[in-house]
Amino acid sequence: MTIKVGDIIPDATLQYVPFDPNEDITACPRPIALKLHDKLKGKKAVIFAIPGPFTPACSETHVPGFINAHEALKSKGVSDIICISVTDGFVMNAFAKAFKVGDKVIMAGDGSAEFSKALGLTQDLTKNGMGIRSKRFAILVDDLVVKYVGVEQAPGVTSSGAEAVLAKL
Repeated sequence: MTIKVGDIIPDATLQYVPFDPNEDITACPRPIALKLHDKLKGKKAVIFAIPGPFTPACSETHVPGFINAHEALKSKGVSDIICISVTDGFVMNAFAKAFKVGDKVIMAGDGSAEFSKALGLTQDLTKNGMGIRSKRFAILVDDLVVKYVGVEQAPGVTSSGAEAVLAKL
């Protein structure tokens, strides 16, 4: 089953490293739990997924689009922007540092793909050496209720990009 508008997002625990502006760029802090229902209850938020950190579309278009749209999304009432990937919190922290994400986007790992599987939005990229990953998608939620789902059907960033999400607000 694939998540759809009107559904409640699954309650999941992701892993992330909270942004610390004083942290040494070479530091390797331990990720902590990010419990989605606890974090997003009563809030409007965007959760978007990238198949892999440091891959072309993710690095060149998808993540930069949400970083650049941060203020516009906030002005429309979005409290949290969360980027997930089927990888660990350590890799997502390194990706956040490499792209100077700061506190604009929470970069969280869905290490075992439990959240992505619960959404029905995984894909098998084994032939590319990546195993099971999330599809490229964006979900807009308001008090845990799904208001928009954009899942890419082809390579590139269209329905899952920041512009598509902004158009739905």
